[in-house]
Amino acid sequence: MRVLVYASAPGDDPRAVEDAYHTVSGALTGTPGLLGNALLRSVHEPGAFVVMSEWADLDSFREWEEGAEHRGATAPLRPLQDGRGRGPFGIYEVTAAY
Repeated sequence: MRVLVYASAPGDDPRAVEDAYHTVSGALTGTPGLLGNALLRSVHEPGAFVVMSEWADLDSFREWEEGAEHRGATAPLRPLQDGRGRGPFGIYEVTAAY
């Protein structure tokens, strides 16, 4: 299970997304079902990012997402979310991998 959160750095603070990512990642350390995450930066649009988290399964993600700690832990990244044309996040099941 992969969850993608789209984010954009404001022009006056190019490190905002990276700083928020590190803060949120620290808060999520030890979260049941969270296998890891990565911050991806667009090659074509340097201020555009995707946070990709990997979860053991959809149930683990949903349990965390519906829990009390979710909103507080992810608060630093929320104002930087970028929903242009697709919404601020996406939830994807892995259907094939090598």
